[in-house]
Amino acid sequence: MSYTGWWIGYGIGILVVLVVVALVTPILLLARSIGKAAPLINDQLAAAARNTAPLKDLNTTIEHATLIIAGLKRGRERLGG
Repeated sequence: MSYTGWWIGYGIGILVVLVVVALVTPILLLARSIGKAAPLINDQLAAAARNTAPLKDLNTTIEHATLIIAGLKRGRERLGG
């Protein structure tokens, strides 16, 4: 009885497992590095949101400044300037 077919089958099976391990290992390492960086990224995004929150009131500031400028122009016109 010849076991050549069995040895070829085992060899192909081992080769398939090695290829899968070789392909999955970089993916797992990348996922690990992303997982380590995620808290830092989240903290930086929270800081950016905190730092840019006052920008939502910029339109109100512009409206008030426009009203002030219009009042100054009216005052200058009344004074003859």
